[in-house]
Amino acid sequence: MLGHLVSDDAAAMALALQQASLALGHDDVPVGAIIVRDGVVIAARHNERELTGDPTAHAEVLAIRDAADHIGHWRLEHCTLYVTLEPCTMCAGALVNSRVPRVVFGASDPKAGAGGSVYNVLADARLNHRCEITSGLMQHECGTILREFFAKRRKTPTSTGPASTDSAATDAGNETA
Repeated sequence: MLGHLVSDDAAAMALALQQASLALGHDDVPVGAIIVRDGVVIAARHNERELTGDPTAHAEVLAIRDAADHIGHWRLEHCTLYVTLEPCTMCAGALVNSRVPRVVFGASDPKAGAGGSVYNVLADARLNHRCEITSGLMQHECGTILREFFAKRRKTPTSTGPASTDSAATDAGNETA
C-alpha cells in the first residue's frame, strides 16, 4: 500500500477502509488511516490498542508517526490524512501539532468526535494551525464496519465481563468503547 498512487479522495478512503479491516484481526476497533502526499501513500495504519496495549495506538497517531519518519520531519505539510472515523481529541491534537493541512473522514463520531461533531479541535481558530475538513466521504461503508464490530462485541462476552452496550455502535462507533 505504501507508495500506492491515489487518484482521488474516494480511492484514498477505500485504502483507509482496507486498513480498518486489518484491525479486526486483533479485535481492535476497525479504524484505518492513510496519509497521502503529492498523490502517493506515505503512511497506512489501523488501530492497534488491543494488539499493543498502548492507549495512544490510534490509527491516526500511528500514521502520523510513520509519515513523519518517511518525510524526515515532524511538519506534515502538503499531506492529507484519510481516516474512516472522525478523529478524537487526542488524534485531532496530533493532527494540528503535525501541521496536517487537510483531514478527510468517513463516519462521524457523535460521542467523541473532534472534527465538528462534539468538538472542533481541527478547525479551532484559537489554535496556531487549522485543518481543512472534509467529512462524510464513504460514510455508509465506514459506519457499517464499525456498527458490525460493535454489534458482534455486544453479543460476545469478553474475559473482562459483558460486552459493551455503548450506543455509539449504532452511531458509527465510539473508539473508546
